[in-house]
Amino acid sequence: MVWIGAGVIALGLYGFVTTLQPDANFGRILAAYGGVFVAGSLAWCMVVDGFRPDRWDVIGALVCLAGVAVIMYAPRG
Repeated sequence: MVWIGAGVIALGLYGFVTTLQPDANFGRILAAYGGVFVAGSLAWCMVVDGFRPDRWDVIGALVCLAGVAVIMYAPRG
């Protein structure tokens, strides 16, 4: 139970610290990182743990990567 509490606190602090970033585009950077993290986590589990993703895992990871592409490459004026 202590580890859960520590994890919640660490995640909360991480979220708070990200709000202090001076770059106006940091939110986009963080969102893109999140999409890559989801897909990378599945890849890591496949390589290290022998996890076999089902089609919904793969579809979800592709949706995340599509979101990254929209965030990174959408035309902005």
